[in-house]
This record gives sequence, C-alpha cells and structure tokens, in this order.
Amino acid sequence: MRNNICDSLSNLALACDRCNFHKGPNLSSIDPLTGTVVSLFHPRLDQWYEHFKFEESEIVGTSPVGRATAQLLQMNAIRRIELRTEWLLSGGTFGGQV
Repeated sequence: MRNNICDSLSNLALACDRCNFHKGPNLSSIDPLTGTVVSLFHPRLDQWYEHFKFEESEIVGTSPVGRATAQLLQMNAIRRIELRTEWLLSGGTFGGQV
C-alpha cells in the first residue's frame, strides 16, 4: 500500500513500463501552463477524452490534469512519438480515431 491506496487487482490499471517508471508514487504534479499543482489522470475515474487528444502522433493535454500527466509521464518523448508514428503508418488507430 502506497499513499494509503490499496494495491489490489481491482485498483490497478495497465501501463507501459516507461509511464509506470515516470509516475512512481506521485498522485499529483504541476500543470506546465498554470503552475498549479493538480491530480494526475486517474484511469479508473477520469475520461481520457476530457484530458487528452491526439495531434498526429503526439498526445496533447487539454486540461490541467492532462498537461501535468503528459509532462510527468513524458508521454511525448522522442521514442514514444516515433513508435506512435510507426503504429499509424502501419494502419493502426488510437481510440477509435481514423
């Protein structure tokens, strides 16, 4: 248990190893636009489309939560963008986008 949160299977969410590494024990981070401390995106409680959007291969935070999460997890590191670009070029899509 970390931060008084149970680590039972019902409270876990899938994450890539890089996101998990960068998140660490953090539950909040700083919105790079406003400088405000905000909660990170919670995959069990928050709706992805309310906090993020795709612009080609980049994940753009559209809310304080999205911006802080994208920055902390380094969602747009060069290699991640390269992998998403390869995915799109191979015919893949993201979240129902065509």
